[in-house]
Amino acid sequence: MKTLIVAFLLVFSIHVFAQQTKAKNEIVIMMDGYRWNEIFNGADSSLLFNKKYTSQDSARLMEKYWAKDADTRRKKLMPFVWNVIAKQGQVYGNRNLGNNVNVKNPFWFSYPGRSETYSGFVDTAVNSNEYGNDPNENVFEYINKQKGYNGKVAAFASWDAVAQILNRSRNGMLVNIYNEDVKGPNLTQLQREANTLQHYSIDIFGKGERPDANTYLLGKAYLMANHPRVLHLDFGDNDEFGHEGKYDFYLDAAHDIDMMIKDLWDYLQQDPFYKGQTTLLIFPDHGRGYGDGWTSHGSKTEHSNETYLMALGPDTPPLGEIKTHEQIYQEQFAQTIARALGFTFTANRPVAEAVKSVIKAH
Repeated sequence: MKTLIVAFLLVFSIHVFAQQTKAKNEIVIMMDGYRWNEIFNGADSSLLFNKKYTSQDSARLMEKYWAKDADTRRKKLMPFVWNVIAKQGQVYGNRNLGNNVNVKNPFWFSYPGRSETYSGFVDTAVNSNEYGNDPNENVFEYINKQKGYNGKVAAFASWDAVAQILNRSRNGMLVNIYNEDVKGPNLTQLQREANTLQHYSIDIFGKGERPDANTYLLGKAYLMANHPRVLHLDFGDNDEFGHEGKYDFYLDAAHDIDMMIKDLWDYLQQDPFYKGQTTLLIFPDHGRGYGDGWTSHGSKTEHSNETYLMALGPDTPPLGEIKTHEQIYQEQFAQTIARALGFTFTANRPVAEAVKSVIKAH
């Protein structure tokens, strides 16, 4: 009898929490390999002025990204983050202020970082970018099973391994990756054009990875046509430009993603389905090294376990740049994603608790 009472109270508490969140939709954005350093400090002078890492016109780069103070630099680089999210939402991870966000897995690279983030659990067996299908249930497929969300969760990724990390073969979710067209009998004109455009784009990295601009266009076109309740966009240009040591292109990629996020958020505010009912979460899968080590990441590259979290939405108190001394881990993001919609993510193994300050029940 006691077991039945506890189970009832758990179900009841989850139901009540769901009724207390204004957000019914969610946009989740991954910025693969983008450092906290640029988020909070803007362009790094030791890299921006190093010809080893920049090939573009220096005057253009100076005008576009450089200023003597960090506040101006970071606003130049990511204006939407600092003019909107940092004023209306929350930004975590400024290590200069003792606000630390880290991956908890011991590997510090892409697949394990995503697995930890989406499963809310560090599985040390997941230790390779070629691991195959992730056996751990992720928060997106959990949400996809909830009433009103089935078939309403979609992901668009630049990196093809995301299809295995989210294990679409197990859960049947739409996970669109490199070189894949969106299919369906009633595609809009924009969707058809987005399908075509991606095949005209050059695979500049030679790794079978789609440029972020194509990923974004396909994802936004799908959102406009199908109104998913949860849309995940997984961007990869920053990580690739980082590995190639092209700091100027790395900055351009970050600036472009900031513009894409603004474009998407502005659209959401014009659509009654999303306006006032959508939470935005942004984070990376890992960090990068400092100095000449910025081109690498992994357990042998110091500092590449350092990350961040950004949030904006109707249930997120406008705390701005978080300046408190605290330690957050990436494994907490899965439950945070669930809580943003009023759910409690459960699985057949432990799930880390949410970052509680991100979502406030009403």
